[in-house]
Amino acid sequence: MWQAVSDASTLRYLEGGGPGCFSGEEAPEDNRRFYHHCTFYGFLLCFAATTVATSYHYVLVREAPYPWYDLPVLLGVAGGLGLTVGPIGLFTAKLRRDPVLLDHIRFGMDVAFLAMLFATSLIGLALLFLRETPASGILLALHLGVVFSLFVTMPYGKFVHGLYRFAALLRYARECRDLVE
Repeated sequence: MWQAVSDASTLRYLEGGGPGCFSGEEAPEDNRRFYHHCTFYGFLLCFAATTVATSYHYVLVREAPYPWYDLPVLLGVAGGLGLTVGPIGLFTAKLRRDPVLLDHIRFGMDVAFLAMLFATSLIGLALLFLRETPASGILLALHLGVVFSLFVTMPYGKFVHGLYRFAALLRYARECRDLVE
C-alpha cells in the first residue's frame, strides 16, 4: 500500500517509462508533472478545507464565514491557488501537444473537466474575497453548483483516471512484492 501511495503522490510513472511526454518541442518538458501536482494537491487541500469547515460547523458549532487566518480558509486558499494554476497549465500543455498524441474523442470532456476545476477554484477564491458583499449569495450558489456538477460528472471524466491509476499502482506494487518473496 505504501509503495502505491508513494508512487501516486510523486507521479513516479508519469513519463510512461520513457523520457517523458512530448509537447511540441524536441525534448519533453516536465511541466505536466508540476501542473498535475498543483491540480491533485489543490483538490486535496480544498477537500481538507471543506472537511475542516464541516467539522467546525457540526462538531464545534462554529458558523462560517471564518477569519482569513483560520484553518479552513488557509487550506481553501492554498487549494484554490493550486486548482487555478494546475488546470490552466494542463490545458495549455494540451493545446501545445502534437495533434497526433491527442485523444480527439475525449478532448471535449477533458477540457470540460479542467474548466470545471478552474471555475470551482476561481469562484471559490472570489467568494472568499467578496464574502462581505452583496455578491456573496450569487457566488456561493455558483460555487456550489459547479462543485455539484464536478462530482456528478466525476465518474465519466478524467477525474476517475486517478482512481484507476492508483488501483494499477497498488496491483503493480503487490506483484513486485510477490516476486521478491
